[in-house]
Amino acid sequence: MTIERIVSEIRKKQSFLCIGLDVDISKIPTCLLNKPSPIFEFNKAIIDATNHLCVAYKPNIAFYEAYGQEGWKALKLTIDYLNKNYSEIFTVADAKRGDIGNTSRMYAKAFFEDLGFDSVTASPYMGSDSIEPFLKFKNKYTILLSLTSNKGAFDFQTKEINNEYLFEHVLETSKTWLNSDNLMYVVGATKSEYFKKVREIVPNNFLLVPGIGAQGGCLEEICKHGLNDQVGLLVNSSRSIIYASKEIDFAEKSAMKAKEIQQKMKKILSNY
Repeated sequence: MTIERIVSEIRKKQSFLCIGLDVDISKIPTCLLNKPSPIFEFNKAIIDATNHLCVAYKPNIAFYEAYGQEGWKALKLTIDYLNKNYSEIFTVADAKRGDIGNTSRMYAKAFFEDLGFDSVTASPYMGSDSIEPFLKFKNKYTILLSLTSNKGAFDFQTKEINNEYLFEHVLETSKTWLNSDNLMYVVGATKSEYFKKVREIVPNNFLLVPGIGAQGGCLEEICKHGLNDQVGLLVNSSRSIIYASKEIDFAEKSAMKAKEIQQKMKKILSNY
């Protein structure tokens, strides 16, 4: 996967939508529960119904780890299905990893080589040697947590140090790391007032933007300062799409919800 391929898909589909596959088995249609892998069958149906409307899928790894061996099996089946049938789509392992160097190397191997994801989310808190092992992989991307969508982001990320927000320092410092061209950044849709500052520091990197659905972020506001010459945004929506219905028509309803967002994106792109 290359940035050029991502941009090409965005232009073709007139969409920069990323769909989060955060599967809670208690919320999926009961008609799937007798399947050998209900989580995979749910994901497969969502993917088949929505792939023409999005450019990325983002399984949140916690929702698979929670189900033990069966969860990991469903995750593997899901990423293999995507890579085989929809290889043009960017895949994000939302794992939020980051540890000492030799541990990070194992995390990188797990997600990039063994599972075959295009990218993984990571925490910058432990610094360069915890992230650079991820950045060594060619045409693989590390999506660094910088300004997250949750309320607790204000506990640390917007604290000022020497007249600079902590998240700004994270962005600036990360640019000095080896292979930093392979970095993308998580910036929450609920923090739209900070997007201008983010773009001043990282004008060319892609931003993964969660929080426009159930968390209430505004698509138009984040695009005002977040878009760049390559679009540069992957805007994620999870629950509002995949749980649009709990009935047998769940995949169709998910596609309808995804299309609503895609049409808004199309309009934004046509005016940009």
